[in-house]
Amino acid sequence: MAGPLIPPRRYRQSDRYRQQFLNWLLAQEQAPKGEHHPKHPWWQVMCLTGVDYFSTLGYQPGIAALAAGALSPMATLVLVLLTLFGALPIYRRVAATSPHGEGSIAMLEHLLSWWQGKLFVLCLLGFVATDFIITITLSAADATAHIIENPLAPAFLDDRAIGITLLLIALLGGVFLKGFREAIGIAVFLVGVYLLLNLVTIGVSASEILSRPVAIASWQSLLLSEYQNPLTMLGVSVLLFPKLALGLSGFETGVAVMPLIKGRSSDTEERPKGRIYNTHKLLTTAAVIMSFFLIASSLVTTLLIPAEEFQAGGAASGRALAYLAHTYLGSGFGTIYDLSTISILWFAGASAMAGLLNIVPRYLPRYGMAPNWTLAIRPLVLIYTAIAFAVTIIFKANVEAQGGAYATGVLVLMSSAAFAVTLATRHQRTKRGVLAFSLITLVFLYTTIANIIERPEGIRIAAFFIGTIIVTSLISRVWRSTELRVEQIDIDETARHFIDALASQSTIRIIANRLNEGDEREYYLKEKEVREDNHIPPMDPVLFLEILVSDASEFIDILRIEGVKVGDYRILRAHSAAVPNAIAAILLYIRDRTGKIPHAYFGWVEGNPIQYLLRFILFGEGDIPVVTREVLRQAEKNPDRRPAIHVGG
Repeated sequence: MAGPLIPPRRYRQSDRYRQQFLNWLLAQEQAPKGEHHPKHPWWQVMCLTGVDYFSTLGYQPGIAALAAGALSPMATLVLVLLTLFGALPIYRRVAATSPHGEGSIAMLEHLLSWWQGKLFVLCLLGFVATDFIITITLSAADATAHIIENPLAPAFLDDRAIGITLLLIALLGGVFLKGFREAIGIAVFLVGVYLLLNLVTIGVSASEILSRPVAIASWQSLLLSEYQNPLTMLGVSVLLFPKLALGLSGFETGVAVMPLIKGRSSDTEERPKGRIYNTHKLLTTAAVIMSFFLIASSLVTTLLIPAEEFQAGGAASGRALAYLAHTYLGSGFGTIYDLSTISILWFAGASAMAGLLNIVPRYLPRYGMAPNWTLAIRPLVLIYTAIAFAVTIIFKANVEAQGGAYATGVLVLMSSAAFAVTLATRHQRTKRGVLAFSLITLVFLYTTIANIIERPEGIRIAAFFIGTIIVTSLISRVWRSTELRVEQIDIDETARHFIDALASQSTIRIIANRLNEGDEREYYLKEKEVREDNHIPPMDPVLFLEILVSDASEFIDILRIEGVKVGDYRILRAHSAAVPNAIAAILLYIRDRTGKIPHAYFGWVEGNPIQYLLRFILFGEGDIPVVTREVLRQAEKNPDRRPAIHVGG
């Protein structure tokens, strides 16, 4: 007789390799106290967020020169003032209010309750995705442009912009597949070298200006001939500010990566004061450094570079400081500067990737709108990299085509943060603070609207991201609706006593009841109906179970069960987002506590099954016995250990 068929060795090896790959893919970086990411000094994390923020020096002076011409330094000054006295105070407040990386979204999450609140958060996450994904793709595309435009680059690279950009994005994803520690190490090196090279370039350019006083005199004459007086210059600079708004990028990622920042040993999860303090140092230091470089770079590029060189096709187009590096420090230093610029632009997407890896898992899995495996880092890295590939191909690695979406994402998030801080200050009843933050909010709203009017493609791209997130999130919510969904069960002494009293019975009988009047007559009639329909002996004790729906839009519950006595009737009562899931969790808890399989009794529900399905998804109720049995089936694979469901009527 032939023995059992043994699979070939190669198949068993492939299964083992597949399991090893899945273990690696779903593994999370572990740190002390169960946190998911190792902690780093604030200045190192500043470099991670700074690869995006500081890298704008590669193109911001050129943008300012094109938008404002000779007025570029004054328009940049307006940007710096809004950075230091607008964005910085706002995000210091955001850091203090949401220190776990939720960003300004957490401050707005509770403005609307039920499903409206969830949809509101999904819309904001759509703008987060717009900002962060476009940061990855635009920065990689800009790095590609610097590679192709470099005088030493081979000519055959001209037609390979998309391929080069995809390669840069893939390399970025590979760094994050390795881990956050490696990403931060690279960021520290790149930021240190880049800022040093910029300091040298600006310093040499400034000395060149001082040796040529005619440059300053010519600039002053041009300003006076065009704008007559300083007040006119200031007014025009304020109106031009929205064109320079990309220089504000980096604040949202600064608070999104807060979980990576090392605090004090005395920090608690509820109030990590050390982490908040160090985040304030991160935000302030980054803003001061960037403000200096923005003002200085704007001055030297405006005074030393002819206006026509900033135009498309000009030698300083998109690379104003690189132009000065080559002109005044030679081709050797200029090439080193170009390599540094290319490197930091490539890695600018690292801050966005880090922000996405921290902020999205804090919302979607909790809402049931993403699978649990999205709590792991590596699957998300692969997903975000694939999305970045698609965006790059769609926009053909064109920097200009993505600029509007980038600015829209940045400005909407900053406007929402300003609005959230204004509301928080209003609740604290400080009139001066409310007025100040209200003015800042109006400035950001004006800037956002002006940007959308000028570049409407940005809001269209954001709408696509919002629609995609909403659709995929709702599909995931429906798909996961029959999970157990109970994170923890807390039970009071009375309820525990009720359950323990049933442990000595041969059969534990639970009657599911929908609370109405809550008087003895209600429980008498319900018990009589269930006993008759299910032929329960009159001497067998029963325990009532009532689940009251709280917010059906929530997904994960901490179930708190209280024992209630009405006359001689004993009731377990709890609040939950979904009745069937809560009942299933309580039945499993009773089984584990007593060591016996509980029997739950329900009344028959009549009506359209589709209607009841929608009621369950939207309101947490519906055809309760059928859904409860399905939840139990998924939670307990062994039928012999599964609580029994009875339906009468």
